[in-house]
Amino acid sequence: MSSTFTDDIMQLIPTRYFITSGKAVSGTSPLNAFDRALMAAGISEQNLVAVSSVIPDGSAMVDRIELPMGAVTHCVLSQMRGKSKETISAGIAYAYRKDGKGGYVAEGHLHGSGESLRDELDKKVREMSKIRNTEFGETHFVIEEMQVPESMYGCCIASLVFTEYR
Repeated sequence: MSSTFTDDIMQLIPTRYFITSGKAVSGTSPLNAFDRALMAAGISEQNLVAVSSVIPDGSAMVDRIELPMGAVTHCVLSQMRGKSKETISAGIAYAYRKDGKGGYVAEGHLHGSGESLRDELDKKVREMSKIRNTEFGETHFVIEEMQVPESMYGCCIASLVFTEYR
């Protein structure tokens, strides 16, 4: 009996995911602002593992769920940290292939407005479609923007979080 390479490796193929975002400030440090933004997004108690940007065929978006504390959690994560009086933005854009074979996520962040970030994300999604020589349906955006208050640190995040696998 012969086996293929893919039969011999562990495959984690996501079947469910949710999308979340948050923003926060801290007077202590950029790291604490990031931690607070994760809390606002409901994903501060997980061990986040950044993954790239493929939504597998057959995956379903679900409402945000509470994950077990300490769970190793795969996600596409965008974050932007800033300091006093800066405008910062972080976001994701996602679109599904018109042929029904899954979708893709683009992440982005910048010192600037959410509108500028939306334009950047739109360009990224169009490029992803072009290099794959396939058409995408409507592009969806989740963007957080803030002007960091004086003498504070700020952070914006947006994430697609995988929750179940086959």
